[in-house]
Amino acid sequence: MILSIPKPYPKQIEFFKAREKYVAYGGARGGGKSWAARIKAVLLALNNPGIQILLLRRTLNELRENHTTPLQKLLRTKQPDRIANYKDQEKVFEFENTSRIKLGYCDNENDVLQYQGQAYDVIFMEEATQFTEFQFQCLTESNRSSGLCLSPFRPRMYFTCNPGGVGHGWVKRLFIDKDYQGKERPEDYRFIQSLVYENEYLMENDPDYVRTLENLPEDRRKAMLYGDWDIFEGQYFGEFRRDIHVIEPFEIPETWDRYISFDYGLDMFAVLFHAVDTYGNDYVYKEIHESNLIISDAAKKLKEHEEYKNARYIYAPPDLWNRRNDTGKSAAEIFYENGVELTKCSADRVDGWYSVKEWIKPYTTRDEQTGEEIKTSNLKIFSNCINLIRCLPAVQHDDKNPNDVATEPHELTHITDALRYFCVSKVSRTIEQKPEPFFKVNFSFEEPRKKDYGERINVI
Repeated sequence: MILSIPKPYPKQIEFFKAREKYVAYGGARGGGKSWAARIKAVLLALNNPGIQILLLRRTLNELRENHTTPLQKLLRTKQPDRIANYKDQEKVFEFENTSRIKLGYCDNENDVLQYQGQAYDVIFMEEATQFTEFQFQCLTESNRSSGLCLSPFRPRMYFTCNPGGVGHGWVKRLFIDKDYQGKERPEDYRFIQSLVYENEYLMENDPDYVRTLENLPEDRRKAMLYGDWDIFEGQYFGEFRRDIHVIEPFEIPETWDRYISFDYGLDMFAVLFHAVDTYGNDYVYKEIHESNLIISDAAKKLKEHEEYKNARYIYAPPDLWNRRNDTGKSAAEIFYENGVELTKCSADRVDGWYSVKEWIKPYTTRDEQTGEEIKTSNLKIFSNCINLIRCLPAVQHDDKNPNDVATEPHELTHITDALRYFCVSKVSRTIEQKPEPFFKVNFSFEEPRKKDYGERINVI
C-alpha cells in the first residue's frame, strides 16, 4: 500500500510539522490550503493508529467538491489496493489501522451542536472564517482525547483561512492580532502565512490565475493576493488603514475638548474617550471594554477614569431612555442617579454609519515639516485601543440592507456602535447646540408666591 502525493512546498511542510494546540494556515488565495488540510489529515490517520479526525467545511457542496471526491481518489476507495474504505452514509473514511476521518459540515449556526458529546483527537476547520465564533467554541469542546488513538497524541485543531467571512473577527483576533483573553495562552496559537507566489504548482501550471489576482482592484488585491486582514470582501469600512488611522499615544493638550461615547448592555460596556484638536480632528485615546456590569457598576467604572470629569458630553444610545417596566425608570435615569449625565444620540443607524465613514475617510495633505504628500484622516486611534482597532475593520455589510452594518458577529458591534454615537453627534452639530438632557420634566404649576411678593415689593 503506497500513498503517492506531489511534493509539498516549504510552507506546506511547515504546516505538516506544526504541533501547537491551534494552527492556522493560509491568509490569501492560491496558497494550497485545502490540499494541505487533506494531506495532513491523511498523514495523521496513517501515522497514528486509532486516531479520530473531524474535517469540516461550512456547506455540504463545499465539502463534496473540496474533500469527499478528492479523498476518494487519493485513498483509492474503490480499488483492490485501497488505502481506506469510505462509508457514504456516515461520510467516514476508515483505515486498516482503525483510524477514522469523519467529514462534516455546519450549514446553519446550530448544526455544530450535532458534534457535542463526541470526541475527536483532531479537528480541521476548512475556511475557518466562514464559521461563527459560537461554532468554533462548540467544536473546542469536542476536541479531546478519543481514547482510541494508540499513539501518544495531544488533541489539537487546524484551520485554513482567508480574510473575510462571518468568522473574520475571531480568527484575526487569535492568529493575527494575538489578542488573547481569559485563559488563552500565546504558546497554543500559531499562524503560517501562505501566498500564491509560494505555490509552485499554481505558478507553473496556471499563471493566468495569478495575473487575475494581480489585476483585482487595490483593496481586494491586498486581501486576496497578500493576505491583508484589514481588508476583505463584505467589509463595511473599507476606508480603514492601520498606517493611516492607528497612531502611537502622545500627551494630549489640556486645551483640546474631551468627549465620551459608549454602548451599554450587560453583555458589554464599550466606552471610547475622545479628544478633539483645534482643527476639529478626533483622537480616540482610551477605551473600556468590559462585560457583566450592571448600570451602577458601569457608572462607577466610567468615573474611575480622570478624563470623565473633563468630558463636555457623554454620548449614549437612545434606547437607554426607554423606561423599564420593573422600576419605571430608564437606564439614563439610573446613570444620572449614579453621577453620570448622558446626552442622547440619533437612533438612525445608517446615518450614523455614514458619519463614521466621513470621519475616517482618508485624504491627501502635505506634511508641515517636509512638504511631502501624506495620507491622513479626521479620526485617529491610539494603538492602545485594541478592541476598536480589531472590530472597526471587521464589521460587514448587512445582507438585507447593504447600507447598514451587520449585527453579527454581535461581539464586534459594541465598540463600533460607541464610535457611531460620537461621529453622528459631532457631524450633526456643525454649530454646537445645547445637548438634550437625560430626561425632560414639564412644570405646569405656578411660580412660588414668595417670588411674586418679592417682585411686587421691588415695584413699590
